[in-house]
Amino acid sequence: MAEACAVIIPAMPQRVLIVDDDANIRETTADYLAGHGFEVTMAADGEEMRAALAQAAPAGLPQLVLLDLNLPGEDGLSLTRWLRSNHDVAIIMVTGAGEVVDRVVGLEVGADDYLAKPFDLRELLARAKSVLRRAGERPAAGGAGGAGKKVKVGRCTLDLATHQLVGEDGADVPITGMEFDLLRVFTENANRVLSRDQLLTLTRNREWEPFDRSIDIRIARLRRKIEPDPARPTVIRTVRGAGYLFAPG
Repeated sequence: MAEACAVIIPAMPQRVLIVDDDANIRETTADYLAGHGFEVTMAADGEEMRAALAQAAPAGLPQLVLLDLNLPGEDGLSLTRWLRSNHDVAIIMVTGAGEVVDRVVGLEVGADDYLAKPFDLRELLARAKSVLRRAGERPAAGGAGGAGKKVKVGRCTLDLATHQLVGEDGADVPITGMEFDLLRVFTENANRVLSRDQLLTLTRNREWEPFDRSIDIRIARLRRKIEPDPARPTVIRTVRGAGYLFAPG
């Protein structure tokens, strides 16, 4: 009797859309990512980005958009808002060196991470893998296993099984992968002060620096979503000189 042979189905490549008006950067980055197993498409501006997304929709949208901040016409901030409202994709914003304020705003409007030009392609690859890993850990909405894994966070409820944040009215409140990771860590460490360094470790984001403002920016975004009064936070409290504390209601 012939032995049955196992059929190994190769993993589908992860899809990345590069949006940058500099053709050299687009092509160099695309070649590098393609060489590391990614399926890459490119766009020079917002119009081409939307066309690429529409064309890709039947076969599958990109999981990650690498989005330049300074684009001709519609800039990266506007496009980030549009992407957040219309598609479930991870976003890495690319900014010019020294554009600190723009990087901050980029994170506030929903980018998952950022890179400053000129960037090292190895760093880009590491950040892309990290962002995609977090996005890939999010189960499809309505997936199994949600019972008993819902936690009250301020005026919202966090479903740890489906990675969803639900408002008081029952509507889904959009959150990024990093925002979910922060809420998960806070709920697992209720009434305990966590420093920025501990938050980076527990959310597995060690590629960031402990004094990077990214943590503060994301916590400010979360407060606007979950706090009864974001100007006077009582759910995620700041402990001066020490870090943050999650106080369940």
